[in-house]
Amino acid sequence: MSKYFEYPHTVGFEETNIVGNVYYVNYLRWQGRCREMFLKQRAPDVLSDLQGDLKLFTLKVDCEFFAEITAFDDLSVRMRLVELAQTQIEFGFDYVRLDPGGGETLVARGRQRVACMRGPNNRTVPARVPDALARALQPYAQGEAR
Repeated sequence: MSKYFEYPHTVGFEETNIVGNVYYVNYLRWQGRCREMFLKQRAPDVLSDLQGDLKLFTLKVDCEFFAEITAFDDLSVRMRLVELAQTQIEFGFDYVRLDPGGGETLVARGRQRVACMRGPNNRTVPARVPDALARALQPYAQGEAR
């Protein structure tokens, strides 16, 4: 099994700015989409928990850019587990352009920190990372998870 969860994506015109480069906010959107697809494919039990009182709050997000990408570039957004704490998770993301000849180019790298919370919207409290989510993330640990 690979050490990352992969979300494939083809860049569309609507994701580019006036000069034809991908607008930065899309990298953050792709992090969220990758995380959603991970939950759907690898931790479906957590989805029903999210329909209950579990909430995943994004605390911090960042992205560092190394190369430009444009419309119709094929990407692989690769998510790894950086840290698994009692109530929080940190993900790492590599954005890799898949070149037509089979090569790959790292175009950006990002991180996202998420807190697990439970309760009604006006009174949420920190909660432990659900066991099903922790188990699903373990194969994607990039370092020592705690």
